[in-house]
Amino acid sequence: MQSTVRRASLLAAAVMGLAGCASLQSGPKEMTFFVTSVGSGKGGDLGGLEGADQHCQALARAAGAGDRTWHAYLSTQAAKLADSNFVNARDRIGAGPWQNARGEVIAWSVDDLHSANSELSKQTALDEKGEPVNSRTEKPNKHDILTGSRPDGTAFPGASFADMTCGNWTKSTPDGAAMTGHFDRAGPLDAAWAVSWNSAHPTLGCSQEKVRPTGGDGLFYCFAEK
Repeated sequence: MQSTVRRASLLAAAVMGLAGCASLQSGPKEMTFFVTSVGSGKGGDLGGLEGADQHCQALARAAGAGDRTWHAYLSTQAAKLADSNFVNARDRIGAGPWQNARGEVIAWSVDDLHSANSELSKQTALDEKGEPVNSRTEKPNKHDILTGSRPDGTAFPGASFADMTCGNWTKSTPDGAAMTGHFDRAGPLDAAWAVSWNSAHPTLGCSQEKVRPTGGDGLFYCFAEK
């Protein structure tokens, strides 16, 4: 009888250990990643990186996680190829790990986040309230997430590419564009770009009206930098 109880206890401990590998503590206070429930309302004009960070901080504060330092996952471009005045999104978000409001870990490190091991998906990419975001199959479709980034989380070269950041997140006019990713890892084709969470395709322009036709609403990712 004792041996049976012991085996049951060991099995329960093992199950709990495996569960711990997939998640940390849950709740808004422990949240370190979310998709914004709302954007700026001005398409690609987020008030620059500073304005985007403030937006992340305000949403996190309202959700009960304002005691952390929040940064938007956004890159900026330099004006010239030799200009070092650019920012890589991957360098703004701290070291990890990051978890959503349910305690589900989306990545353990920056390299993990940008690898095939990333757990960022339709099921885990929740907003700051712990609610799912409308995916490609839902209306209105909001799966285009602003990033301005290449697949590895780095910026597009300024002189080699057209605008991929809506004027470094200050433009809300019909011209320009911003690179987006698909948080639901879904697209019209089963191709790497189509299912990329951070570098799928650019918007048609920078105004809210030009961001929406391809399936976006000016939303972006927020990470607790520390």
